Amino acid sequence: MVRVLIADDHGVVRQGLRMYLGLDPDVEVVGEAADGEEALRMARELSPDVVLMDILMPKMDGIAATGAIRAELPEVEVIALTSVLDDGAVTGAVRAGAIGYLLKHTEAEDLHRAIKSAAEGRVHLAPEAAARLMHEVRDPANSEPLTPRETEVLKLLARGRANKQIASGLFIEEKTVKAHVSHILRKLGVQSRTQAALHAVRGGLVNLEELSEEPW
Repeated sequence: MVRVLIADDHGVVRQGLRMYLGLDPDVEVVGEAADGEEALRMARELSPDVVLMDILMPKMDGIAATGAIRAELPEVEVIALTSVLDDGAVTGAVRAGAIGYLLKHTEAEDLHRAIKSAAEGRVHLAPEAAARLMHEVRDPANSEPLTPRETEVLKLLARGRANKQIASGLFIEEKTVKAHVSHILRKLGVQSRTQAALHAVRGGLVNLEELSEEPW
């Protein structure tokens, strides 16, 4: 069961999402927040697996709320779910730690898949968002080269694999995958799997079309 907190300043959107997600037996909506401050407070109280976060909200916007939640509650994943598609919003959300970025016209199946992906630590970006992010990706200064094994892990991470799936595919232990991911983030100078995945695209390890593809 994936526990979800919905954060959106429009009541009709929250109600619609709650009703829709309630049709999935694997998803439980544990709360609703009408602004970023409330989202942070409820995340502290409820410890959801995933927060669906609107970007434009009063008191504290979705980007600031995402950063605060990820800093204080790193086990809680955040998906930006918004009608905004501009460079500042997309880049800001990902830098703040969002593992996914979806538009509100996203197909139902994609939303369900993104929620379950996020709960497993898998990256899920709308193609439009991924394309806008690419020009923001810069080669890290004085970066260390990745080892062949770290490169393999990065490829699979970028394709939307969870640590358990990467471990199974490479015939290594999950704790070893976690160590490799930590080393990859440090070497690339990034804070999230999402940012690392974008580096994999820029470096030609995977195509943009492969980013966040269907899991095994």
